[in-house]
Amino acid sequence: MVGLKPSDVPPPLGVKMASAGAAACIADIVTFPLDTAKVRLQIQGEKKAVEGIRYRGVFGTISTMIRTEGPKSLYNGLVAGLQRQLCFASIRIGLYDNVKSFYTGGKDNPGVLIRILAGCTTGAMAVSFAQPTDVVKVRFQAQMNLDGVARRYNGTMQAYKHIFQNEGIRGLWKGTLPNITRNALVNCTELVTYDLIKEAILRHKLMSDNLPCHFVSAFGAGFVTTVIASPVDVVKTRYMNSPPGQYKSAINCAWTMMTKEGPTAFYKGFVPSFLRLGSWNVVMFVSFEQIKRAMMVTKKRLDTTN
Repeated sequence: MVGLKPSDVPPPLGVKMASAGAAACIADIVTFPLDTAKVRLQIQGEKKAVEGIRYRGVFGTISTMIRTEGPKSLYNGLVAGLQRQLCFASIRIGLYDNVKSFYTGGKDNPGVLIRILAGCTTGAMAVSFAQPTDVVKVRFQAQMNLDGVARRYNGTMQAYKHIFQNEGIRGLWKGTLPNITRNALVNCTELVTYDLIKEAILRHKLMSDNLPCHFVSAFGAGFVTTVIASPVDVVKTRYMNSPPGQYKSAINCAWTMMTKEGPTAFYKGFVPSFLRLGSWNVVMFVSFEQIKRAMMVTKKRLDTTN
């Protein structure tokens, strides 16, 4: 057995939410440069590029950013990103099993439609709660750390305050509709695909319920999710990063992209999206399973002691 053994007792809601938030933060720290590169590639083309700087491919983007802005630029918005994951992942991933059980009335082996519904539900709930952190994260990742280039924000809390003062409460929840659409897609695809792949592996006894099984299931979930969610993700990034008045709505943003840049614009940053989602899924799900099991072992020891 590679890693900790599964618990005999199902983990309570608190354990699932805490381990999901912690695992997502670990995954964000590991994969954040790929996410920043994805954002830079996605917004390239919507505004005039800084002279002499053009991003080409994920590793070219990372190399260009390190050369022109320094390595710290790859982690622009990390604080907001971790705030986002603590709020976001703990809800969308931590609540998934409970919502799934709620829809089935506590029955085992729910169908695919029930899983999709549960994934969409927790994804939408998480976005509604954590949207301001996502807005700040995207804007930090988009801004350049260059001499002579004005910075929109100088710190995370200053960014929240600035957006609220200049754009109102609606500014902090800007892009909620495309983000709910995107995260409903991502969440149900990610969790349902992981669920189905893992169950198929265990049912056919290809692997036992350990690290290699979690790795394969997470990698497959990351690829399928990227293919389905990329177009909505690009629109979400463009719209949330836009200054007031540039786009009338998320639909207007999508239409502008289609008419000015063509359909391929919706898959800008696909490679970094896949590298990021694939690696993020692997780190997150593997960490999630192990942290959850470690917390259950600790809980069992504490219960025995008491």
